[in-house]
Amino acid sequence: MRILDRTRPDLAEFLRARRERLAPGDVGLPRAKRRRTPGLRREEVAALAGVGLTWYTWLEQGREIGVSSDFLDNLARVLKLDATERRHLFLLAHARPPAEPGITFCSVPPLAARLVSDLAPHAAYIINLRWDVLTYNGPADHLFGFGKHEPTRRNLLWMLFTDPVLRNTFAQWEKDAPAVLESFRRDYAGSRDEVGMRHLIDELEHVSPEFKAMWRQQDVLAPCTGVRTLAVDGTLLNFEYTSLLVDGGQHLRLIVYALTAPASF
Repeated sequence: MRILDRTRPDLAEFLRARRERLAPGDVGLPRAKRRRTPGLRREEVAALAGVGLTWYTWLEQGREIGVSSDFLDNLARVLKLDATERRHLFLLAHARPPAEPGITFCSVPPLAARLVSDLAPHAAYIINLRWDVLTYNGPADHLFGFGKHEPTRRNLLWMLFTDPVLRNTFAQWEKDAPAVLESFRRDYAGSRDEVGMRHLIDELEHVSPEFKAMWRQQDVLAPCTGVRTLAVDGTLLNFEYTSLLVDGGQHLRLIVYALTAPASF
């Protein structure tokens, strides 16, 4: 049995439940005095989503019909689905997650911020999808100098290619910079149409020929973990680093650097 065949009943139940939790007033329709069944009617959802009643009925009945990503996005809007529910809708209808909308500016949950602080003496910081550094602890500031940059310029890519001090911190910058950029490209692919993301790339291409050359190589690297050599107070030290997702809905990632041993070349 195919995956979509197994998920059709779940899709039917999910759509019906989400339709029934909405009232006409929630979607701008006149408030009905009394209804025999809760929520919106199928014909109302169909009209708001711009499809025929019969077609939508078949979809909600779990019949084998094809749906486009644009329609699912429109249906998610009509049914007022949040990010998690939207993802669930795509998984049920397409057996694959949707392209993320590319949220690049967001706040850090208090518990995540406390975790960053509690990870000291390991260096830790949190970035968003655009790789803006949203919060960091003292050891991370000591390693990377986040605090000397204005919040609007506290972006990992911007600093890596424009800050000479940070460049010197990466003892193997010529190897590390392309690897960092290749990891970033994965996030860029999910939010390339976001204005802030595109603006960052345009600015970096303008001010850094090295960034421009590396960016246009179109290389992609999956791992966000390994060992990196950093120059700290005149000493070369090896750090293990890893990337952990701390809030998928807001695209927040925790980066941790843990000291291993002095570097040797």
